[in-house]
Amino acid sequence: MKKICFVVSAPITAQAFLLKHFEYLSKEFDITLVANFETQADFEIPFVKNTKHIAIQRSIHPIKDLLALIQLFFFFRKESFHVVHSVTPKAGLLAMTAAWLSRIPIRIHIFTGQVWHTQLGFKKQFLKFLDRLLVFFTTHVLVDGQSQRQFLIANKIITDKNSKVLGKGSISGVDVQKFNPSSAIRNLYRAQLNFQHNDIVFAFLGRMNTDKGILDLAKAFQMLSADFPNVKLLLIGFDEEHMQEQIRKTQIDNIIYFGPTPKPQEVLQAADVFCLPSYREGFGTSVIEASLLELPIICSDTYGLTETIIENTTGLRHEVKNVNQLYNQMRLLTEDATTRSYLGKNGRQYVLDHFSADEISLHWLKFYKTILNNV
Repeated sequence: MKKICFVVSAPITAQAFLLKHFEYLSKEFDITLVANFETQADFEIPFVKNTKHIAIQRSIHPIKDLLALIQLFFFFRKESFHVVHSVTPKAGLLAMTAAWLSRIPIRIHIFTGQVWHTQLGFKKQFLKFLDRLLVFFTTHVLVDGQSQRQFLIANKIITDKNSKVLGKGSISGVDVQKFNPSSAIRNLYRAQLNFQHNDIVFAFLGRMNTDKGILDLAKAFQMLSADFPNVKLLLIGFDEEHMQEQIRKTQIDNIIYFGPTPKPQEVLQAADVFCLPSYREGFGTSVIEASLLELPIICSDTYGLTETIIENTTGLRHEVKNVNQLYNQMRLLTEDATTRSYLGKNGRQYVLDHFSADEISLHWLKFYKTILNNV
């Protein structure tokens, strides 16, 4: 069997986005996963024949990065993989460089978002240069959404000829069995969170940081709650930048901080509307997860979210950082239950038609069969 090596910085990336792909690909190819495995439990990845620990850091660390590059080079030389496929920026730069040096015939990187989009000055230009360098060492570039692909082309990171999107986009799609609306689960979580029957709950799911537009969401909600005492804001996810402290200083009531959860498919069902006012996204996976639960969407118009909704059919879109637009859309969906239901039901069907995990993995398998046909 031909050998594919996936490289990520942290094993959680593989666990979150690659398992279904591993399931499909492992039927035809030998799969190896390289990551910074910090605990023994991290090594337990289904459908992977071999794992290899190499300490790839997420942030820039010249000495550790050089050491990881050397380790990757010798590992690739030893194993003679047919393909090396990287995910995430740092893993991509190191893996593609090492794979090029060790003459791996097929070198693939998938772009899932750009940290530099919201940066300024020298740092932005330096990070863009690193992405261009990464692309130089690849033979194939994948992007997890067409709008992100066009953004990267416009910024001269990739070209139209050397890049593609598999299917409609998304790195992994959504497990349609897992994200299934249930009135029993909805009632359970609403009771646990002390929501009343007539409360309208707006939810956010993801890493809580400035780039996700959390502070904009809090400001819009503050305006909304002054008009409607029955609205709630449910924030689900890890607080990366002490967002709670900043929001609490404004003394806004009716905000619930749920924190990270292994069961977003259940907690989200307590909500009536999903909000993602993000400044940058590769592909808004949380949006299609929420749509699959029949939640209407309010999201920003940043690149990367374009494919996740059909405007005025599955959700509403506002300008990045436009708090007044966000407020008006939240107000509309607070007052109009019919529109909430219309957007939610359309959203579920849209995701079922285009973003099921099995469909995305079939696209990956077809892609690999094609590129490995003559290797």
